[in-house]
Amino acid sequence: MCLLCELKFSSNAAADTAHRWHPRRAFLLAAGAAAAAPALAQVNVGGSSEVRKLVPAETLEGSARQQYSQVLAEAKSKGALAPDGHPQLVRLHTIARRLIPHTTQWNPRARDWKWQVNLIGSKQLNAWCMPGGKIAFYTGIIDQLQLDDDQIAMIMGHEMAHALREHARERLAKSQVTSIGLSVASQLLGLGQLGNVAADLGTQLLSLKYSRDDETEADLVGLEIAARGGYRPEASVELWKKMLAANGNGGPGFLSTHPSGANRIQELEANLPKVQHLYQQASRQG
Repeated sequence: MCLLCELKFSSNAAADTAHRWHPRRAFLLAAGAAAAAPALAQVNVGGSSEVRKLVPAETLEGSARQQYSQVLAEAKSKGALAPDGHPQLVRLHTIARRLIPHTTQWNPRARDWKWQVNLIGSKQLNAWCMPGGKIAFYTGIIDQLQLDDDQIAMIMGHEMAHALREHARERLAKSQVTSIGLSVASQLLGLGQLGNVAADLGTQLLSLKYSRDDETEADLVGLEIAARGGYRPEASVELWKKMLAANGNGGPGFLSTHPSGANRIQELEANLPKVQHLYQQASRQG
C-alpha cells in the first residue's frame, strides 16, 4: 500500500509482538451516529478517477471485510490482537471518533461504513485502512516513533483518505483492465468480467502500492480531516520528519512510486494555512 502501509501482515508477525494479548471482539465505529454538516473542502485534490467505477465498490468492500477478518483472526491466534481496554487501542478509538464525522464529505458511502479500528502487536512501522473503513495500526509505528495523539491522527487521516478517495478501487481497476486486455470503453458496456474478478481481489489489498498522486492526495485529505477533528496541522510535518529519520537515507519505505519525505513535507507545509482555521474552530468547540 502506501509508505505507512508498505509491509504486508506476515505469518511471523507474532515474533515481533511485545505482549501476548487475549482475543477480543472487534470494535465498531458508526460514522452516521455523529455525521458532520456538509463542508467545503479546503485542500484541492481534484475529482476522483472514473476508472474506479469498473470495479464495483460493494464487491471490493466485501472482499476487504473478508481479508480484514482473516488478518484479525491470524493476529488473535498469535495473541497479537489488542483487547478491549488496552490503553493504546483506547487512544486509537478516541481519535477515530473525532475523525469519522468528517469523512462523508469526501465519500458519501462512508456514512454507511461500519468503521473498525484494531491494534496489532508488531514491531512493524505500519498502519492501513482497507476499503469500507477497516483500519489497523501496528504497535511498532506508535511506540518506535513515539507518536502523540496529533501525529497518530495524521496517520489515521491519511489512511482513511486512501479508502475515502477509493485509491485501491482505482488501482485494481487499472491493473485488471491491463491484465485482462480490455479497453475502458468496452468495459463500460458491461462490468461483468471485472465485477467477477473484484470478488477475489481482497488478498491484494495489503500489498497494493499507490501512485505519487494518490499519496499526495491522501496526505492533504488526511490533513484536513485531522484538522477538522481538532488535531494540530503542524503534526503532519512532525510525523513525516520522524518517518524520514526512521528510514534513514531512503529506506525500504521510500520507493520510487512514492514522493520523497522532503517533497511530502513541502507539500504539507504549503497547505497548513488552508486548514489552520479548521483546527482553531474545532479547538474552540472542543
